[in-house]
Amino acid sequence: MPDPSPEPHDSAPDEPVAERVSALGVAEAKLRSDRVRKIESLRDRGIDPFPPRVQRSHTTEHAKLSFEAAEESQGVDDKTRTEPVSVAGRVMARRGMGKMVFIDLKDASGTLQIHARADLLGDSFELLDDLDIGDFIAVKGPVFRTRRGQVSVEATELTIISKAVLPLPDKWHGLQDIETRFRQRYLDMLTNDAVAETVLARSKVVSAVRTFMEARGYVEVETPILVPIPAGGFAQPFETRHNALGRTLYLRIATELYLKQLIVGGMERVFEIGKIFRNEGIDANHNPEFTTMESYEAYADYADVMSLVEELVSHVALEVTGGTRVRDTGSDTEIELAPPWKRLDLRQALVESAGIDFLECDDTASLSAALADAGIYADPGSTWSQMLDKAISDAVEPTLVQPTFLLDYPIAMSPLAKKKPGFGNVVERFEAFVARRELANAFTELNDPVDQRERFEDQERQRSEGGDAEADRLDESFLRAVEHGMPPTGGLGIGIDRLVMLVTGHSAIREVTLFPQLRS
Repeated sequence: MPDPSPEPHDSAPDEPVAERVSALGVAEAKLRSDRVRKIESLRDRGIDPFPPRVQRSHTTEHAKLSFEAAEESQGVDDKTRTEPVSVAGRVMARRGMGKMVFIDLKDASGTLQIHARADLLGDSFELLDDLDIGDFIAVKGPVFRTRRGQVSVEATELTIISKAVLPLPDKWHGLQDIETRFRQRYLDMLTNDAVAETVLARSKVVSAVRTFMEARGYVEVETPILVPIPAGGFAQPFETRHNALGRTLYLRIATELYLKQLIVGGMERVFEIGKIFRNEGIDANHNPEFTTMESYEAYADYADVMSLVEELVSHVALEVTGGTRVRDTGSDTEIELAPPWKRLDLRQALVESAGIDFLECDDTASLSAALADAGIYADPGSTWSQMLDKAISDAVEPTLVQPTFLLDYPIAMSPLAKKKPGFGNVVERFEAFVARRELANAFTELNDPVDQRERFEDQERQRSEGGDAEADRLDESFLRAVEHGMPPTGGLGIGIDRLVMLVTGHSAIREVTLFPQLRS
């Protein structure tokens, strides 16, 4: 199953770029110079500011837990101490002066206060003069509670283990510049805890999807990313050149055709979580590289896949958030992801929302007129499929806040799906929508090789004669596989990025993509 939204998208407009005196700016350049001098000073005193290793016995969280255990056994007392622990992390703040300094030390598990006193550190206390926000340090000492109740490490040893040359953003305001947030995601994570939480949530989503599929007998596989024919979806591919083979290759636009070949080969339940690449525009829902989970199950149809999607999405939400209810940020509406989801016939939905019957408007002229009557604009030169997709996007999708399966699409939009019995121009396909955003796409897969070849040939004609650059492509190796016999199969494609957006409440794909594509 291809990406849940195959339609083209306009690129975001260029953002104005202010002229800069220098790449770093005058103030930042001075700070950098000062820190480089500190590095040189440390080395002159025989101190390596970038030692090759560090010994750490506890994370900051484990250090706190060890102190809580000590309080339980020794009692709550200002003299309660743990055995010495060794912690390491980044300096995020420092307070105090003279012979006593407090440092906020941050690692992946959290933040812990360091209590540094001259009488305990001895000569090492002088290192604090060379310490800056952003540096990494290692500290050894017992954990105790200060008179103000703050759990802290009473430093008896302190070592600089990595000197930061550039300063961190202001911790109180974080990163305000949108471009910097996404170009320097590491700084965004350091100054915004919510970003780090989203990163962890994404990992949990992928893990939950994987364990759900494996528990149901699906086998995870890997298919090629570099392919000779970029087929399986409506999209323009990225093109590259393989020198040794002397041939043009493409980054895959879908994993579908290879996964279905495995069904032909006797594997009855397969899935793949992986990157897909499409040479299209960027907007709130689209990035030119994105992640999908595609699955195929022999002896299943799209009704079986609907049940799979309901159960999968609610399972992921439960694993990541602890419940099956999420909030739609666009409408501030609570969404219930637990089954059953609403089923809605696509033809009926279009007739009711826009007065468009795609079985009656079966050519570009009549459909174009129907769109005009409904006040829906389609780009000049759009194909029949592109115009109908625009009608769905404008008239139907904005109404689908609660989880909904939109059922039974026209055959022209679905060259890889099986016809619905009794409906000559309709196929067994659904798209799943939540919060007005497409989440999944699924078919009862076409396994008639003669019909499949005819549809591929029609797509090729649309490309060569109709100028449709995104039409699907004929793949002879896939057709040959299907000619050997493929059982009835239900296929699914679900957008991992959009699933993460759903459970974390984000409305833009770049918020859940670690390193989104940006303009130069």
